Amino acid sequence: MKRYIYLIVVFSICAVQSALAIDVVEFDTQRDLERYQQLTYELRCPKCQNQNLIDSDSQISEDLRLEVARLIKDGKSDAQIKSHMVALYGDFILYRPPLQNNTVVLWLAPLIMLGVGGLIFGVIVLRRSRTTDDERSEDVPHLQQSPLAEASTGEAVAARPDASEGDKIS
Repeated sequence: MKRYIYLIVVFSICAVQSALAIDVVEFDTQRDLERYQQLTYELRCPKCQNQNLIDSDSQISEDLRLEVARLIKDGKSDAQIKSHMVALYGDFILYRPPLQNNTVVLWLAPLIMLGVGGLIFGVIVLRRSRTTDDERSEDVPHLQQSPLAEASTGEAVAARPDASEGDKIS
């Protein structure tokens, strides 16, 4: 009986702890709740690497979620909220930073890398297509013609020690 009481107490403590970990933010309209969820999904936690505010458990992300909720309740637009966060934390806080002089590399690097990879692939394919079968067989010894392959052309001599010129396979 004591064992069951102990288990109930442990599960109750766990349930209370998990309930305390959930942010409770109430809004007047469903639209404001959707805006809150979208903004906290689009804004990055300044402390965590590659986690948005909604997924992060850090104290600063909790504070920023409350700040976003406060700004929504104050009637700020999404653009105003984002610009406020950028003013505080810089472009890093946005998962999709705007195309500016200082972010051009972020936007163009994937295209440049894809182009370089495609160029390298094209050069390799072009070089391989230009090599002839003879050059390939010289480069790779196991691709040279075997005696069995020569036998199919009629040029091989039977592999017997007493084989003569008349024993050619035709």
